[in-house]
Amino acid sequence: MGEASGRTEPGEERWSARLHGLWRVSQDVQDVTDMSRYVYESALTEPGSVVVTGTRWVHGELRYLRLATAGRPAPATTTSPAGPVRAGDGRQPPAPGAGPEVVTHDLTAGHADFAPEGAELVAAGARWALESRFRLGDGDWAAVSVGFAERPAPQAATATATRLVQLCEVIVASHHRIVAYREHDKRQIEDAFLAEASLQMDSSLDAQETLRRVARLAVPAMAEGCVVHLCRPGYLDPVASAHVSASVQPWLDSLAREDRWLGGLLSGAVARGESLVLTGDGLTGGPFGTGGEGPGRAVRTVSVNPLRARGKAIGTLTFVYHRDGEDIASPRMLTDLAQRAALAIDTTSAYEQRRRHVELLQRQLLPGALPDPPGVELHAAYEVADASLEVGGDFYDAVIDRDGRLALVIGDVCGRGAEAAAMTGLARHTLRTLLEDGTPAAHALERLNKALLGQSADRFVTALIAVLTSTGQGEHAVEIAAAGHPPPLIRRADGRVEEVVASGVFLGVLPDLAIEPARHQVAPGDVLVLFTDGLTEARSAQGTMFEELLPQAVRECADAPDPAGELIARASKFRALGNDDTAVLVARIEEPR
Repeated sequence: MGEASGRTEPGEERWSARLHGLWRVSQDVQDVTDMSRYVYESALTEPGSVVVTGTRWVHGELRYLRLATAGRPAPATTTSPAGPVRAGDGRQPPAPGAGPEVVTHDLTAGHADFAPEGAELVAAGARWALESRFRLGDGDWAAVSVGFAERPAPQAATATATRLVQLCEVIVASHHRIVAYREHDKRQIEDAFLAEASLQMDSSLDAQETLRRVARLAVPAMAEGCVVHLCRPGYLDPVASAHVSASVQPWLDSLAREDRWLGGLLSGAVARGESLVLTGDGLTGGPFGTGGEGPGRAVRTVSVNPLRARGKAIGTLTFVYHRDGEDIASPRMLTDLAQRAALAIDTTSAYEQRRRHVELLQRQLLPGALPDPPGVELHAAYEVADASLEVGGDFYDAVIDRDGRLALVIGDVCGRGAEAAAMTGLARHTLRTLLEDGTPAAHALERLNKALLGQSADRFVTALIAVLTSTGQGEHAVEIAAAGHPPPLIRRADGRVEEVVASGVFLGVLPDLAIEPARHQVAPGDVLVLFTDGLTEARSAQGTMFEELLPQAVRECADAPDPAGELIARASKFRALGNDDTAVLVARIEEPR
């Protein structure tokens, strides 16, 4: 029902001043609705106008209707629709990029295609109307309509249409400024959140802790709930979840494990590699929205982002929102967060796998179990201190030779990694074979030195062997041969701590080791402590070395249930600087049975 009106440039001084004032107002408002009073007051100055309406439509559905009359120009009355109101099929906004359009309506001939404004205008006494439609964004448009008691003359109607277009152009310009400002502000907030999220996720190399952090990061800042699934052979495994309400958490956990609709949704997202945002009818058939039960009815939007890292599918990141769709994070942020989360999860998973492999290899370089020689109680402990997850070169062993003597071995290969591991295996197994065969400690070290020199290895090895020979009444003679290794300590039964010095140079460097064994006697209650330099070289933040505290620590830990583990724990607590593996081997002399 209506014909398009033409445009003319306004020339009235009063109108120019009013339009200028509206432009000034438009620069300060935070929402275009804040301009309604100025827009309606301006429109009501048109000759013969009796009522003005403003409507806002989002995806064809009415959001609000405002109305002002000549007798009550401000404030505008807001009318909320009782139910969904949609624009008629013939009522469309201008094409994208086009300016406001003006349409005329003869209200005496009916107003079915002009709902709901037509009825409101007629009720306020209007018989004819000019409507200006203008686009605010994708699927978002509005209309300002001026109702007249009588149809104005053509020239007056054209002038009013021109002024109405100018009013709407100010609204559009102001709206674009507000949207740009909000987008900029939102992007800054999102970027700050993403930066903090990266710091949080990257601050741990523990896979389970990283998964928990991913789930907790966005609740409630981004969404009311979050679930992380990881890809397993043939299924998706829910590994972490968080909800803003503790009472709803069990429901979300159960849903993540058992709901077939959600499982199908996530599997499809992984298969397609596509992100999803579902709301309204998109939630039909699932446990969310109006068709859901219990806590699910409060969920208004669900987003799913596949997690991919280094060319492989990792899992999915799912958010459930109780808020409006307009308030959820932008697709850019969801995608960016999913990418960062996937990389963090993949990194920590790879770290965990590598750590397990290193631990397995490290165990192969150490004895599976210590012997149980008569009269001697053995304890050993090992700590990997290097975060690079390279196999260390520290080793220890304990063997009983064919004559019943106990040989204790401890050593350290310079460096880390595969080459160090190979040399560690060579050193431990060579010494073990020789000592089991009864080879004297010094000769065993010389044989190993010759083998290392024959390989032209570019790493040196330190080692120490202590051979205990029972002399009766629980006492043992101890012969100690060392090749560049830190001297062991003996804690005597009366509490004294002695250092046992045995000289000799590093293995694998010179053909002559210049070994000078040391000989001592130990009795029941005495404790012999062998260790690598990772124990003594642990440093505090002030630069103090644990070596200075070691005699006292040995004195206090010697009678502990696990003296080796206790010594390493103390050094770890003390350490702020220094990053080296530590091995400790303890022989406690028992009372004769």
